[in-house]
Amino acid sequence: MKKKYTQLITPEQLAQSIEQSDLIILDASIQPVGNMTKPEFQWPDVSLPNARRFDLETDFSDSRAAFPHTMPSAEQFQHQARLLGINNDSQVIVYDSFGVFSSARAWWMFKAMGHHNIAVLDGGLPAWINGGYPVEQANNTSQTATGDFQASYNPDYFSDTRQVLESLEDDTCVILDARASARFSGQAKEPRQGVRSGHMPGSKNLPFGQLLDRGSFLPKEKLVAIYQSVAMHEQALIMSCGSGVTACILALAAELCGYQSISVYDGSWSEWGTRTELPVVTN
Repeated sequence: MKKKYTQLITPEQLAQSIEQSDLIILDASIQPVGNMTKPEFQWPDVSLPNARRFDLETDFSDSRAAFPHTMPSAEQFQHQARLLGINNDSQVIVYDSFGVFSSARAWWMFKAMGHHNIAVLDGGLPAWINGGYPVEQANNTSQTATGDFQASYNPDYFSDTRQVLESLEDDTCVILDARASARFSGQAKEPRQGVRSGHMPGSKNLPFGQLLDRGSFLPKEKLVAIYQSVAMHEQALIMSCGSGVTACILALAAELCGYQSISVYDGSWSEWGTRTELPVVTN
């Protein structure tokens, strides 16, 4: 692929590059908790041509972890990425069936593992279909040559509970919560059993849907205006959500806006809301 995509790619750009030999397309769709409307088209009934399944729930999550969607080890990630035929020089494009939802999580994980030639299909499967581009039924039995992907984990991409707790008192850091405002304020019950309602003291609410228009990112100038209202450019950002998935939408948007210090709280509210020794407020 002549141009390397590292953040977003439009359906038009992807269609023009669909025959490139280094291109690998991944479907990273998951079923969300809560009340999101089920997508009209989804894997495996409908997929992009030659797409492969990035299974965020099992293959690319730590099965031993107490909380969902926890980052796997570099060894596990590397093994699963190689099974998908991914090489060190692959141009990876990831999408999901909602537009931009879980695809951003896959994007962030690859970056954390040292692979930067990865981009999210802006608008995902719906935008691809609406653009009139071809789709097919997923072929789950096809054999893929093993890739040579080498994982090199950079821990700066993720924060743990201790780091988040310390950041609550740090004016140089802003914690942004991607959950819906009713969950953030504690007015709505958490969809996961045993998880408290509310938010971290001092954190700010930035529901991920505010960054999107019909499943695609808002124009950059609008994203910049939104981020300028919640954080100064020189501040570090820690993104949180329900289980570390939509926090990555905030991370992608922040990178588009030029923020340099961005981290995702991997445990997110699934962990924070469960651990009763950690502070929670409602308002």
